[in-house]
Amino acid sequence: MRVLIVDDEHLARALLREYLAAHPDLEIVGECANGFEAVKAIGELAPELVVLDIQMPKLDGFEVVELAGKTVAGAPHYIFATAYDQFALKAFEVHAIDYLLKPFSRERLAQALEHARARRPQAQLDAVVSEAAVRRGYLERLLIKEGARVHVVASAGIDYIEAQDDYVQVMAGGRAHLKNQRMSELEAQLDPQVFIRIHRSYIVNVGAIARIEPASKDNYCAVLKDGTRLPISRSGYQRVRELMR
Repeated sequence: MRVLIVDDEHLARALLREYLAAHPDLEIVGECANGFEAVKAIGELAPELVVLDIQMPKLDGFEVVELAGKTVAGAPHYIFATAYDQFALKAFEVHAIDYLLKPFSRERLAQALEHARARRPQAQLDAVVSEAAVRRGYLERLLIKEGARVHVVASAGIDYIEAQDDYVQVMAGGRAHLKNQRMSELEAQLDPQVFIRIHRSYIVNVGAIARIEPASKDNYCAVLKDGTRLPISRSGYQRVRELMR
């Protein structure tokens, strides 16, 4: 089994390397010290198992799972290894095989590896992406992969979101970002006190609305502060009125 080690602490990586060396059926294909390195390595090295920390610089462990799920056809299995027990429930929500609380013993790691062996060659479910994103309540930022780049967009800076088939176009600060996610999934992850579904194709940040204008006899549109005009459905109009009172 091909294994990738991800931890920002050198000593933690060394200890894992020592423990894993006792298992001849494992091959350590790489080590990473932060989340961005991990996403890149998962895409290039195609490990079957990733043992990773949660709290790391740049991207945390859950964000690694979210982004890596978009880069490989068959996502790897994950074992989280962390000093914090409060993330355990969320780890299993993203289908982690096991959750190791530091400091852990050789025996405890061996038990986790047995769980991993039992799961081969089952691929991770696509649900890992959306479930990872909702791990800590409403999203404070969106991770958007465009080619080799990863854009981090603060939720508060989003003006509106437009549905485009299986994608959404996120407009923030005058820039458009295309994210591979269904509108309904993203809507559930955003704070409903800030973002309103005003139309089947549009979610808008209430703070970006300058005014509501009639578009025709029975229809309205939202005029944003930058002049953008977005259609409002009847149900969306009721939501806007309630939230903007």
